[in-house]
Amino acid sequence: MRISARTHYALRAMVALAAADGMMLHAGEIAAEQHIPRRFCDNILLHLRRAGLIHSQRGPEGGYRLARPAEKISLADVIEVTEGIEPPLDDFPGAAAPLAEVWALLHAHENALLRDITLAQVIDRDLRPITG
Repeated sequence: MRISARTHYALRAMVALAAADGMMLHAGEIAAEQHIPRRFCDNILLHLRRAGLIHSQRGPEGGYRLARPAEKISLADVIEVTEGIEPPLDDFPGAAAPLAEVWALLHAHENALLRDITLAQVIDRDLRPITG
């Protein structure tokens, strides 16, 4: 799985908001703390807000905060906003046909792992070990 810089930044911004524990953070604070270029951060926050993952409020007391508790937002929720949902792979021809099953299994495992890890777990450093 390839993760774009946009997704890395979105995940970092969301973890920063989760760590703020409901307090509003300004985009500039998030950008500076997470080393995200400010214009890029503004754009990412806009997409996260439109997707319903964060709320925004204008004014000096405003900023951004999570729209739901950090325990209810998975890493997959954030990745879907920035990367979209991966379409199924094309069929593999001839002898390579079984590879389609391998890729489907890999994709299912990735999705399961990312769905199981929430922002709260990242903040608490309570990540479940990967078991095979």
